[in-house]
Amino acid sequence: MALYGPPSHLLRRFVGSLRPGGPSEVDRLWAVDHLLPSEADLWTRLSDADRRHAVAVARGVMDRLGEAERPVVAAALLHDVGKLASGLGTVGRVVATLVAATVRPTTVDSWSKGLGFRRRVADYLRHPEEGAALLAEAGSDPLTVAWATEHHRPARHWTVDHRVGEALAEADAD
Repeated sequence: MALYGPPSHLLRRFVGSLRPGGPSEVDRLWAVDHLLPSEADLWTRLSDADRRHAVAVARGVMDRLGEAERPVVAAALLHDVGKLASGLGTVGRVVATLVAATVRPTTVDSWSKGLGFRRRVADYLRHPEEGAALLAEAGSDPLTVAWATEHHRPARHWTVDHRVGEALAEADAD
């Protein structure tokens, strides 16, 4: 498995995750306004750091595309929602990210059938698929579900419109 982004991006995300507090009230209201009620329920369960990151990604998408359709903004706000399945905090996520660079996918697949910390690591590394399942269950638009699944894939494997995918990926990398 590969790391989820270049080391500089991962370092910025780690340092940002140490800052206490969620998004501002203005950003929270803006985000919830772009989500279905079932999606908003998922978004509010994300960690403070994940919600701040999600708002930054969504605002970055809006900067790149201008006014974006609700499912695109929801895709930006919820692309990492699958991380909920693992229940890992910052230190656990760092460990899982390092594991991703050193363990074969078949090993991670076997961990997903077990219990304990290895299972949580497997769930974290499978967050795109976990997120897509949560979003499908929440009744999200197919584009929102697809982006949750595809956001770590190379562009040639995207099913979403490439202009939208590029805006989402670039904003996520900022």
